[in-house]
Amino acid sequence: MEYLFLGLAIAFVIVFEFVNGFHDTANAVATVIYTNSLKPTYAVVWSGICNLLGVITSSGAVAFSIVALLPVELLISNDSSQSLIMVLALLTSAIIWNLGTWYLGLPVSSTHSLIGSISGIGLANSVLSTENNWWDAINWIKMQEVLISLLISPMIGFCGAALLFVIAKSLIKKENLYTAPTEEPPSFGIRAMLILTCSGVSFAHGSNDGQKGMGLMVLVLVILLPSTFSLNMHTSPQEISQLVATSKAAIPVFSSQLQQPSIHNLIFENAQLELTNFLKPQGQADENTWRSLASESQLIGKSLSMSNSFIDIAEGDHIQIRTDIYLVANTITKLENQKKLANLDEQSLLIDYRNQLDKTIKFIPYWAKITIAIALGFGTMIGWRRVVVTVGEKIGQEPLNYAQGAIAELVTMTTIGTADYFGLPVSTTHILSSGIAGSMVANQSGVQTGTLKNLLLAWLLTLPVCILLGFGTYTISLFAIHQVFLSSN
Repeated sequence: MEYLFLGLAIAFVIVFEFVNGFHDTANAVATVIYTNSLKPTYAVVWSGICNLLGVITSSGAVAFSIVALLPVELLISNDSSQSLIMVLALLTSAIIWNLGTWYLGLPVSSTHSLIGSISGIGLANSVLSTENNWWDAINWIKMQEVLISLLISPMIGFCGAALLFVIAKSLIKKENLYTAPTEEPPSFGIRAMLILTCSGVSFAHGSNDGQKGMGLMVLVLVILLPSTFSLNMHTSPQEISQLVATSKAAIPVFSSQLQQPSIHNLIFENAQLELTNFLKPQGQADENTWRSLASESQLIGKSLSMSNSFIDIAEGDHIQIRTDIYLVANTITKLENQKKLANLDEQSLLIDYRNQLDKTIKFIPYWAKITIAIALGFGTMIGWRRVVVTVGEKIGQEPLNYAQGAIAELVTMTTIGTADYFGLPVSTTHILSSGIAGSMVANQSGVQTGTLKNLLLAWLLTLPVCILLGFGTYTISLFAIHQVFLSSN
């Protein structure tokens, strides 16, 4: 039964990434197909390959930024069934919205869909747990980072493309760049330019959007196969030894924040609960936070000092060690964001400690990258047509010309690459659509207000609709499971 659920959960992740491929990545091939620079078959295959390369070479920072939005108590819960329901509910919600908007030909954001679903699940979990402050279920600090990146990136796309188009038109006097595509392929130079920018957008999309699927895949593996995937089994003995030494060095730093500093008898029975509460959006640091960090660090050092390899650690202890590591690493990160470490002389030691801890739990198996990359690539190859028509003909009052397509994609790939470097999830769809609109305005060709209204409406509705979908699917799933359990007894 465990492997049946594992297969089901992995299938949902693959379907989400597949839908992401033909929904989002169609934007990357829109310009080369619409301008007849490449035949559709060649364009989508090439874009799929570039997406695959982007996924494989990605850092994983975006993947764990998305996972960090989930409720902390579900991420460290020993109840695998509830955590599994959470993952399936958020994927179901995002898939439903993505398929619906794709059918209507609306290029909306899979990132928005996923974040909305996560928020809905967080709210449902809080309400069902009878917590009074149900609005605190959302990680507002992390959500703010994500929403700012999602809000600013389309503005960068619009303004960047408009400015770059004006500069290009004043410096490059080749009229054929600014004419509407014909049925014949453009010149070799124009084709090369558009293929290059299409490749860049596809690669950038894979390196950013593909990470969302990878993060969810790893989460599924940790939930259902904790003995194998809770810890990075490829961590070397030297790295474990260094982590043990660093954890011991960090204990006096944490203890120094106590009214009665001590490095002996630090075991604090409520340490995990204290750190869990602190990691909730409303959590605030107090003396118990520092005491808990010292206690958990002592446990981590003691657990890891008994073995030179995670493989040698008893399988039953893997999830407990992962929980300790997760709580300490994320607490240090939150303290850093709240500027609580700024006055500590040993700030660099704690940051290094956090980074060492992260390496043991934030990892993505190579086969998982390949699986997500293939799903994304195949999705690209199948569902491109609807979005291509919208991007090519329905944003501007005139058809998309060669320069506009190349400039919009150049701005898009640059923006996504920058966001990827900082570990921020952004929307390929919104950046490219905004870039094309910006180039249309700069060319004084105007935009189709009807299409822009639809795009804006879809953009505004995505978060609230997916919040409701996430809330509903999670609640209904939990209720159904509860009823099955009651009937079986």
